Amino acid sequence: MGSQLEFACLLLLLLFLGRNNLAFGGCSGKCCRGRNLDCTTTDWRMDRVYGTCFCDEGCIRTKDCCFDYYKECPARDCAVSEWSFWSGCAKPCQPSVRVRIRHREGPEHSNGGEPCPSLEQRSGCREYRDHQGGYCGHNAGPAFITSVEFGKGRPKHGNDGNPLDPGFCMEFTLESRTPYCTVQNRPHTHWMRYITEGFKVCVACEPPAMRNNSGSCQGDGQDSDKEAVLHWQAVGNSQCSGTWKKMQKTQQCNCPPQHSFVFI
Repeated sequence: MGSQLEFACLLLLLLFLGRNNLAFGGCSGKCCRGRNLDCTTTDWRMDRVYGTCFCDEGCIRTKDCCFDYYKECPARDCAVSEWSFWSGCAKPCQPSVRVRIRHREGPEHSNGGEPCPSLEQRSGCREYRDHQGGYCGHNAGPAFITSVEFGKGRPKHGNDGNPLDPGFCMEFTLESRTPYCTVQNRPHTHWMRYITEGFKVCVACEPPAMRNNSGSCQGDGQDSDKEAVLHWQAVGNSQCSGTWKKMQKTQQCNCPPQHSFVFI
């Protein structure tokens, strides 16, 4: 009689736990954003403790998620589109800034997924034609430079489909720079931090910075001797400028990426 009573009590307990789990257990349909103390249930946690567990994004950090959190609330990264084409320069015939953008596709990240990366990029630039299509006719002056990353977006073929002149590379030894090169903390000025006195830098001269029929870029120093002190200006931060001395002209730039730039 006693054993039958014990079996009946055990069966009732299992039925109660089963109903409790069906009613309250697991994270199915209970996934919540952020840290939500109301987003709870009663079930096994990931650390194998039975009791209150959470189904919110914060449980990943506090380590009190329900056992099926990753199954019922899978991480979703933020998805973004491809970059748009670069815009034109904000101002014609003078150093300014251009922009390219991308868009978020679908909902934001959730359940510990990767957040959206930057949706906008800016880069220093200079147009070589005005709004009426006329050639700007830049005069001799300092070398205007920007990040080599901007150069990757330049066209490699002309309007007729023929490949453009690949250009060349000038190597310089940096003599001086203004302190403002490291003061601004904006995405399109980070590359200026690597402009350091005494370092060798490589600057690519390629279309459209390469002057028509001249085979050179403004301020590249091809016609100067190696002792001449030449001036440069970082596009995107008018207060970042300095001097350098020409080392040599090469077909391709051999500097590390952080010390490689392009003429504008």
